[in-house]
Amino acid sequence: MERRAWTHRGALALLLAGGILITGCSGTGTTTDSAVDRGVAGSGGPAGGKRAPAAPTAAPGQQEDGASEAEDGAARESVAPDYLSTFALDVDTASYGYARRTLGDGQLPDAGTVRPEEFVNSFRQGYEQPEGNGFSVSVDGARPDAAGWSLVRVGLATRAASETGERPPAALTFVVDISASMSEPGRLDLAKTSLGILADELRDDDSVSLVTFSGEAETRLPMTRLQGNRTTIRDAIEELEPADSTNVAAGIEVGYREAVEGHREGANNRVVLLSDALANTGETDADAILERIGDARKEYGITLFGVGVGSDYGDELMERLTNKGDGNTTYIADETQARKVFVDQLPAHVELRARDAKAQVAFERKTVKQFQLIGYEDRKVADEDFRDDSVDGGEVGPGHTVTALYAVRLREGASGRVATATVRWLDPKTRKAHEETGSVETGAIDGKLWGKAGERLQVTAVAAYFADTLRGGDLPGTPTLGQLADRARKLASSTEDSSVEKLATAIEQADRIRGGGDDEAPDDTGEGELG
Repeated sequence: MERRAWTHRGALALLLAGGILITGCSGTGTTTDSAVDRGVAGSGGPAGGKRAPAAPTAAPGQQEDGASEAEDGAARESVAPDYLSTFALDVDTASYGYARRTLGDGQLPDAGTVRPEEFVNSFRQGYEQPEGNGFSVSVDGARPDAAGWSLVRVGLATRAASETGERPPAALTFVVDISASMSEPGRLDLAKTSLGILADELRDDDSVSLVTFSGEAETRLPMTRLQGNRTTIRDAIEELEPADSTNVAAGIEVGYREAVEGHREGANNRVVLLSDALANTGETDADAILERIGDARKEYGITLFGVGVGSDYGDELMERLTNKGDGNTTYIADETQARKVFVDQLPAHVELRARDAKAQVAFERKTVKQFQLIGYEDRKVADEDFRDDSVDGGEVGPGHTVTALYAVRLREGASGRVATATVRWLDPKTRKAHEETGSVETGAIDGKLWGKAGERLQVTAVAAYFADTLRGGDLPGTPTLGQLADRARKLASSTEDSSVEKLATAIEQADRIRGGGDDEAPDDTGEGELG
């Protein structure tokens, strides 16, 4: 088999796929498709901040001491707080997968690797799918055990892939880490198993190429059609053996070079990076790596899918690579998870429904006193860049459901609209911009959360509270770990969902590691800041 060895060089392209949506709709779940450039424009930064969690955003007209705008209108004009939350869509799930792996090894995950949105987006939501290629939006909510606060769940669903398997062909460049650290069980062996599973699932008209990297990068297989070449492809995968150091930059550069040379018009062109992301040779800064391969990004539209492995995993590097390049990551710890990613979820990781998707949520000053987006700190976008289509958003594939939660504190006696959400995305083929807008009313978020709200909303809340506890947050109404585990066990039984059962196990493991000391319920007054 012909081989070509290259050291890292050249300027190539990175466009990564993934998305998170935060959106709203009316209390009845209806949505409207708006014309381009319709909706709310604004300035200032998005809600949230760097992990650990930021304090909530106060509403315009609500000063820190609680004085109203009418009481001190002149002062409020100069320092009016932002009422907008703007960010890029994201469908990553790696944080939750890696946390489960770490807890299974008897350790708590590092707080910096815990991203609540990735915990939440790891679970099925059951949203209604749209008939076309855009988004359906839905919103609901409920009141946890915290005075004055509500959880608002907003989310989207894209139309699933065709049951007949019809889709454009895929041109996939596998970039595989074969460094010394990958020799440990659950790393290169799992990567090879995953590649074999994926190769079996691909169609005859799909194409693959194979690049490996350790101290430098090497092309093991140029872009090759599956038809008539499956044995050759499997042999190339089986020959992979661990080598020495980890030069992630070399692997990505050569991988994108190979993807450009093997680019297929009309196909889904993607680079699939499988690594523990423990870079120790060459360029190790994500921004610098992306800059080297940035020239061909818009020309070829090649997207990146990051697959993390290993108990010691470079989460920060992989996350930054995908976030800065508009991509998505997942984490696999065993063959069962590999089959889920490369068989059950294959269309979502290969096809696209939307490019550069962003969302902007405008809260109503008359009804909302404070709000906080739970997670998504790494995906913030300046409010004024919402409709600037040169500013990167996220990519979303078919069959994705994406969810975000807000902690919202309503004004006393408030009634009416809570928020208006607008989602903007580009058609993957035409690059035409589309928007979908909806709103939510106070009556839609007024019921009790535990035991009264829908089961999927309760699962979402458990996942979010669990993540926030792991990263040291203090959301109002957060149950203890023991209480969360009990709720998860009951939900696993009522939903008959094995993923919820695994969530309960992970929470129990965290509770044991922390010594089971959370036997006191938290202060549920809901007063003060969110954390």
